[in-house]
Amino acid sequence: MTDNKNIKKLYLDKIDKLIKYNRAYFEKDNPIVTDEKFDKLKKELLEMARENPSLKKIKNPEKIVGSKPSDKFKKIKHSQPMLSLSNAFNKEDMLDFKKKIKNYLNITEDLELSSEPKIDGISASLRYIEGKLTYGLSRGDGIFGEDITDNLSTISQIPKKINNPPKIVDVRGEVYISKKDFESIKNKFANPRNAAGGSLRQKNSNETKKIPLKFFAYGIGKIEPKIFKDQTELLENLKKWGFQINQHCKKIKSIQEIEKNHSELESIRSSLDYDVDGIVYKVNNLSLQNRLGSTSNSPRWAIAYKFSSVKAISKINEIIIQVGRTGAITPVAKIDPVTVGGVVVSNATLHNEDEISRKDIRVNDTVLVQRAGDVIPQVLSVDKTKRSTKSKKFIFPEKCLCGYKTKKEISLTTKKIDAVRRCSRGYECNFIAKEKLKHIVSKDAFDIDGLGKKVIDNFWKLKIIKTPSDIFNLDYTKIEKLDGWGDLSIANLKNAINNSRKVVLDKFIFSIGIRHIGQENAKTLANYFKKVEKFSELFIQKKRKEILNSLDELDGIGETQIKSIEDFFSNSKNITIIQSFMSVLDIKNYEKKIKSGKLSNKNIMFTGGFEKMSRSEAKTIAEENGAKILGTVTKKLDYLVIGNSKPTKKKIQTAKELNINLLTEDKWYDLLDR
Repeated sequence: MTDNKNIKKLYLDKIDKLIKYNRAYFEKDNPIVTDEKFDKLKKELLEMARENPSLKKIKNPEKIVGSKPSDKFKKIKHSQPMLSLSNAFNKEDMLDFKKKIKNYLNITEDLELSSEPKIDGISASLRYIEGKLTYGLSRGDGIFGEDITDNLSTISQIPKKINNPPKIVDVRGEVYISKKDFESIKNKFANPRNAAGGSLRQKNSNETKKIPLKFFAYGIGKIEPKIFKDQTELLENLKKWGFQINQHCKKIKSIQEIEKNHSELESIRSSLDYDVDGIVYKVNNLSLQNRLGSTSNSPRWAIAYKFSSVKAISKINEIIIQVGRTGAITPVAKIDPVTVGGVVVSNATLHNEDEISRKDIRVNDTVLVQRAGDVIPQVLSVDKTKRSTKSKKFIFPEKCLCGYKTKKEISLTTKKIDAVRRCSRGYECNFIAKEKLKHIVSKDAFDIDGLGKKVIDNFWKLKIIKTPSDIFNLDYTKIEKLDGWGDLSIANLKNAINNSRKVVLDKFIFSIGIRHIGQENAKTLANYFKKVEKFSELFIQKKRKEILNSLDELDGIGETQIKSIEDFFSNSKNITIIQSFMSVLDIKNYEKKIKSGKLSNKNIMFTGGFEKMSRSEAKTIAEENGAKILGTVTKKLDYLVIGNSKPTKKKIQTAKELNINLLTEDKWYDLLDR
């Protein structure tokens, strides 16, 4: 009886904390703990309630959490996407960044870079028209931002008007709170970044005004007319317009200068009056930035070179394996909870079987843990001096959690054995199937609000969702009986699901989770199939063979991707699942916006290296002028452009036999009038 009283008291204490944290986050927009701490507390309560069902009758923790106030502000589309940056963690990563830039631009000399501290704050974009601040947006999802103009206007370092401005300019920067100012409000917030984020989400700007927010400007989005030549000139003009520019910005060139600069700034990191977690390096020349462009996720011309992560000592209690949506088997260490960089960590990735063997990681080992890039917890090393003499090597399981034997594949590109073990059963493996569902509802796929990973886990366990089609055939009468699901949350979920039922072919192809088929390859495939009916021919073996034989003519679709598509659709369970999924969707045919230009309706292929640009840039220029890039020489080809450096003789010979127009590099430039 005494134990029951103690459990009840502990439970109620934790409930009080959860309510307090929840109110601070959702009602007052002033989070006072990290998301990780909030999630950990809620998990503890759910486990207590599961083990002691009577506790739920007192107070159900699932009913406490409210909805994030994401609909409080009007959403506006950014004139140019606010993309995230790729990360570098060491010298090798920076060398690789520089190498990729040189390869793309087809140059050998080092380019001048702009070096800028990476402020750990909240990104914002400010639109000025004729010099007047018109509106200010949060980063949002990078495509759409929330209109938080009133809150941003409370920041004294954001000018309401700028002198001698261009007609239109979007000024981008980071909202932050200095460490000194944070001292006076630290009892209300978990850290300066949370304080800045919570303050900008206030509906009442008078409340935001009470928070000492500051702003560092670091770049621009849209600008008309374009008046700057390089990033350094841009920063100087931002300063003239009245914006605060970080004093540690500088021009840099060689890898030696990069390493020296990185080391020096990291050494004074703790003495700065604001939080920084690395240095952003940008190609200084703005016209070269324009040539380099972006991938779907990040600009090619910039990278964040992160500082060393904070480390901590802990103990491994257990090593488990997790199964990903592509069948990858990942080992995870369950460790004694330890605070790393302000976050409580209880799990750490061990990457793969080879990593465990190389570091000789075992259960009960004392280990050094860090959050890689201040994000993913990982085990760095083992303190073998503290290892028990009874310690045994960890034997990596050769079977998936579903019981099926895993294997390491040989890469078709490198011809080397993959470090990762995989289960190849696709939807036949329940563990893969569940992870594929999480991918389908994710932001980059169907983006179904209210149907996150934890909800999928719960609905899977309750057998409410087992296949993708189940998402669109939910039995809401079952859901309304579950704790935490009221009329409003069910109505919101139903609305989100119905809104996502209509999907374009490329997003559908990406969402079904074929290995090696990311967003860009999904667009390439959708452009090839064009119609849903043509894509559906992959379900028929004879038709599939014909399609696979023709895919290698697509630029970016190689042997690895074709083999992956073949493996996926050779599995009858996969076909059944996908056909059923398609039956509940409204899939729109893919219509790529073909740019008109000098090469409209022309099919082009490149072979060999060029002197003035890389093949990657040549392909981009061709597409911008309306051309379609092919991967193989066929009768459809209009031009084969031949570079001076190591062109493929077989391709040239085949093109001659098919009477394809052959262009030298100079003739290629003549075609473009360059």
